[in-house]
Amino acid sequence: MISKQDLGGAWTLRGADHELPATVPGCVHTDLLAAGAIPDPFLDDNETTVGWVGRADWAYRRDIAWDGPAHERVDLVFDGLDTVAAVALGGTPLGATRNMHRGYRYDVTALLDGSPQPLDVLFTSAYTEAERVRELLGERANAYPEPFNFIRKMACSFGWDWGPTLVTAGIWRPVRLEGWSVARLATVRPLATWSDGAGRLDLTIEAERLHDVPLSVRVLLDGREVARGELPPGDSRLSLSANPDFVRQWAPIGYGSQPLHDLTVELSTGDVLLDRWQRRTGFRGVSIDRGPDAAGSRFVIEINGEPVLVKGVNWIPDDIFPARMTRARYELRLREAVAAGVNLIRVWGGGIYEDRAFYEVCDELGLLVWQDFLFACADYPEEEPLFSEVVAEARENVTRLAPHPSLITWSGNNENLWLHGAMGWSDEASWGERYYLETLPAIVADLDPSRPYQAGSPWSGSWDHLPNDTGHGTFHSWEVWNREDYLNYRDSAPRFVAEFGWQAPPAWTTLRDAVSDDPMLPDSPGVLHHQKAEDGNGKLARGLAPHFGTPSSTEAWHYLTQLNQVRAIRAGVEHWRSYWPHTGGSILWQLNDLWPVTSWAAIDGAGRYKPLYFELASLHAARGLTVQPRDGGLVVAVLNDSPAGWAGRLAVHRRTTGGELRAAWAVPVEVAARQVTLVEIPRDVTAIGDGEFLVAELDQARALWFAVPDKDFPHPDAALTVTADPVPGGLDVLIRADGLARDVLLQADRIHPEAVADRGFLTLLPGESATVRVRGPVELDPALVKAPWVVTDLATVLAGDE
Repeated sequence: MISKQDLGGAWTLRGADHELPATVPGCVHTDLLAAGAIPDPFLDDNETTVGWVGRADWAYRRDIAWDGPAHERVDLVFDGLDTVAAVALGGTPLGATRNMHRGYRYDVTALLDGSPQPLDVLFTSAYTEAERVRELLGERANAYPEPFNFIRKMACSFGWDWGPTLVTAGIWRPVRLEGWSVARLATVRPLATWSDGAGRLDLTIEAERLHDVPLSVRVLLDGREVARGELPPGDSRLSLSANPDFVRQWAPIGYGSQPLHDLTVELSTGDVLLDRWQRRTGFRGVSIDRGPDAAGSRFVIEINGEPVLVKGVNWIPDDIFPARMTRARYELRLREAVAAGVNLIRVWGGGIYEDRAFYEVCDELGLLVWQDFLFACADYPEEEPLFSEVVAEARENVTRLAPHPSLITWSGNNENLWLHGAMGWSDEASWGERYYLETLPAIVADLDPSRPYQAGSPWSGSWDHLPNDTGHGTFHSWEVWNREDYLNYRDSAPRFVAEFGWQAPPAWTTLRDAVSDDPMLPDSPGVLHHQKAEDGNGKLARGLAPHFGTPSSTEAWHYLTQLNQVRAIRAGVEHWRSYWPHTGGSILWQLNDLWPVTSWAAIDGAGRYKPLYFELASLHAARGLTVQPRDGGLVVAVLNDSPAGWAGRLAVHRRTTGGELRAAWAVPVEVAARQVTLVEIPRDVTAIGDGEFLVAELDQARALWFAVPDKDFPHPDAALTVTADPVPGGLDVLIRADGLARDVLLQADRIHPEAVADRGFLTLLPGESATVRVRGPVELDPALVKAPWVVTDLATVLAGDE
């Protein structure tokens, strides 16, 4: 049986006149931080101060010896090296690497004689390698000014329009010694599918041999043998299938349960067990309906034959130093996504293939995973030394992630097919088209035919249409935000929106902790350094102007930009949901951040919730209402994404800010499961006068409609009363309004940096009240709810009275 010896923990790091303790897994930056050798790169402009780290060469060392049982072979195994490394043991070179996204294995049997031997991993700067390859192959276009497209490394470590430039190096995933004899399981690739009410398991097993002896393979599910096969001498590959009648169907959250089955593969010779591989897997069917219709071509994801309305978020690496990620942190962030009503996570192509723990948690929670291959926003050379690295990386990761039922689709790239033409990038040299249209689909067809492949995102399905065509396939909506107001989301009904978003700063405490500016202003140096988008603050200002005018203070700017982000995302999601199934869903850019920054995220870089996070739960609710303009009038879209029909009495009222009823209308409605019904509102009800608005209600669902921009609506004082009662773990804050109180916000981090509220913006009609639950790690002072900007509302902010 294989024996394993972990080599993580204490190492030594040398380079750039430094010698200091290192921790593996880890990276140079985290080791330097732990030693106090560099300042916090998240503070002010320290990112620039520590830029030299990414351009230096570094060396990791520790002594190793095999102290396990005797074996015929001992391998040194790296699950991940970042990125350009030379590995040597006892002064003997073992190999060189140039890909962060692969693992490496070296036979070190002859080099381990029982005495400790120095293991050296020498890292060359990723800049050095990328610039060498660029010089060799020639320039390629790029949306950002760094050479990330010339090296197989996490692209966003070179900076992005939401991320810092912190180019890492290090042993970023586990390293170990493995002792084995006779043979071992080199790869196990299970494809677990479901169709016609039954599960099917197809496995491909590859063994690495030291001897040509007969080998046996045994496959167990939940401890029951479901398949057995033999590898005669000389054979190293075996395919097995099983149709276990006891497995249950796995479904995404909201569409069923998530049963997982323990899968075990054993390799033996005679009665001797040589190796054992274990994972959990689930059985489900996956397809994407991309067929033609009268409006173009569809893009509807189907799981187990059932169309799924996608309520998705884009995922970037949750830490600029991904070695710091733990299973607990993955679980925290993914559970937060579920709490926000999310059912799909898109792993974006400028990051990494995430750790096994990420996909296991998604399996358990029922979160669908859309996995990009790692290409983003650039032309990528197809020549060596990159082509063979791409092939090896893709084959390894398709195999590695095969067991996970949550993984439902592979996508070739992020925006490369679109930007190449839209930006007018040159066709004189290779640019990646071969990867996306030939190489990667062939790999997926060979290794993982159970999951549909997409050439990229966005992609219209072929060159017959422009890649970002609203009528075909997936669409990225970036004219809105970059150039257009968010109400322009209503100008089209794309078939599937794979990216869209609107910026806002992080929570107040997150921004204040990251910036030393005094005073801190929207355009002060530290705030601007933590705004990476091109003219990002200009776009924020232009986005505010038609809705709220010019903020009167930094605090007002912070509040209004948060509110405008919520307004924008609500405008898009409600519009697109009203077009289901014509529009197959949307994927917000983005769920998370990897440092404190003004960005499109719902959860900021310190893990604090922006108001958008809470809004997502409302937008993704199984049942909801939205008032939408259609054909010169207004309709109520009754949104039912639940597995049961929804029947009731839809009521629409026209009211004043003081609560006076000006018009009323009601009608019975009945909406089938997973469907949307549009109900036209009579014109006499929608004849909205000054200071009037509409309220639509059905059961517990409510939607409001205001006919004029916020800045033009008369907002009288709502006469808010706020009382806070201490409770175990925090405060219950009761907010009551005598008049209309729009967009009341309690910012819990202004009470205590670790305090959390259970809701974001809320609107109260005259006479209504709501309780906001605030929880924290220490006893919270109820008097602080009266402090400036802890609780405020739109009328107060627009009046400049805070």
